[in-house]
Amino acid sequence: MTLRDNDMLQRYIHGELSPQERIQAILPDADDSCELLVACPPGDYSASALSRGVEDCDARVLAMAVTSMTDAEGRPVVMIRANTRTPEGIARSLARYGYEVLHTIGGISPHEQTRAIARVNELLHYLEI
Repeated sequence: MTLRDNDMLQRYIHGELSPQERIQAILPDADDSCELLVACPPGDYSASALSRGVEDCDARVLAMAVTSMTDAEGRPVVMIRANTRTPEGIARSLARYGYEVLHTIGGISPHEQTRAIARVNELLHYLEI
């Protein structure tokens, strides 16, 4: 923990952060991550089950929060941030656990995907030598 992080912690504890700073302190931006908005009935909410759904995809939960949003059926919406850029596998995994994924943010752009494939092909070429 750096001095700056400790300063932010002290300011948080003493209620000296603006609303925007509080959000950034609690849910910091993370490179190479994705976010999913998941609806679930209140009686079916389980942070451990949601985490298992993420971890089944060899990803790690970076943040999870019950939001103030509800879906059209009135179910609470949970935000999950995971340490992968591709949310599709996590969405499928959560669906197997009975949760409905409403929206995902993340993913690799077509340009990034093409570049990654080219780099893997270069590596394979060197491994064949």
